Amino acid sequence: MCRRPSHRLRANAACCLLLTAFASPVLALDFNGYIRAGSGAASPGGRQVCFQLPGAGTKYRLGNECDTYGELGLSQALHQWEGGERLRAYATASLFANRPGIERLGDGKNDYDLPQGYLAAENLPVLNGGSFWLGRRFYKRENIHITDFFYWNPSGIGSGIEDFRLGDLKLSYALFRQDTPEQPAMATRHDLQLRGLTVNPEGELQLGLSVIDKASGPDRHAGWALNVQHVQKGVLGGWNKFAVQYGEGPGTGLGATGELTADSSVRRLRVVEGFYFQPTPRLGGQITALHQQDWSAAGDQRWVSLGGRLSYALADPWKLLAEIGHDRVSPSGGDTRHLTKFTLAPAWSPTPGFWGRPEVRLFYTYARWNDAAGQAATAGDPLSASGVFAGRRHGSTAGLQMEYWW
Repeated sequence: MCRRPSHRLRANAACCLLLTAFASPVLALDFNGYIRAGSGAASPGGRQVCFQLPGAGTKYRLGNECDTYGELGLSQALHQWEGGERLRAYATASLFANRPGIERLGDGKNDYDLPQGYLAAENLPVLNGGSFWLGRRFYKRENIHITDFFYWNPSGIGSGIEDFRLGDLKLSYALFRQDTPEQPAMATRHDLQLRGLTVNPEGELQLGLSVIDKASGPDRHAGWALNVQHVQKGVLGGWNKFAVQYGEGPGTGLGATGELTADSSVRRLRVVEGFYFQPTPRLGGQITALHQQDWSAAGDQRWVSLGGRLSYALADPWKLLAEIGHDRVSPSGGDTRHLTKFTLAPAWSPTPGFWGRPEVRLFYTYARWNDAAGQAATAGDPLSASGVFAGRRHGSTAGLQMEYWW
């Protein structure tokens, strides 16, 4: 069943690896996953559309996701030694359909992938309790949930030493050759991180340096990026993350590998703020702010974003969710674009907190944008003159969505 011709090679590999993991009799299998799916309609009629400002790297996602996505993750200890060291295998298979509904899983329009498949030797005394790993993996990702923005994401295909302990500090080094198999050319990326720097009560400083060697081929360049993040715990029952990121050339990926043809004149500075709070069991939320400045010979651009989501548990199992987000993009030599989006969503969930899942939401989303945003949108985009709102500067959608992780 792993070689059905309707699936691509990556799906075959995922299938075989997952079946092998299930069949292994060595030690207990750990299982986790994520799925979101839904469907809706735009106010003029037709299927659901989503609102994202041209030039903005993200969108506010509540009631504003026009895709179906799922992950299935498995891990298993293949061998465990008496001293606590163990050899462990990890695998994650994913499905992505860039539209609200899926007619058929095998219709050739869906993207199957194996974003994780790696081995790790863990809790090694020679690494002071750290690990050595090899393969493709999600690696030390940092994100803002309400925008699904992985602002620091050095994931890829490679190997490394993770969480080598230096007292309370944890030092990690990874060498990557590709972020994904679709990367146009291989480029060696060195990722060095130091975490656990206590700078105040319940406050930690995290440092990351990414160095990208020049890839082979014409018009390729080297690059680098620096990431500095402060994490504060115990704030209104939640945490606060504040990050400053800077990169040049291919380092403008700010942890990931950016455009390999970019030289040192291409630069990016980003400041990210993310605050999650849960002061009572029923009231929670997340607020985010972002400022990103890009410089290049093709023109400079500034992107600013501010928004938040509130979650309030009315009475078990019902919640009320509300989200508002504003994005503004200012390109050099052009007019400033802006978009504001608002969503109200009553939801069913068996747990009351902000992170409580599963969550089934009935949503209404309304958005407004200016002329510059509409003119910058590509043909067929909801913001454009040829989109579903026919050149108007506002629109709405409504529908049903579920999200679940375990």
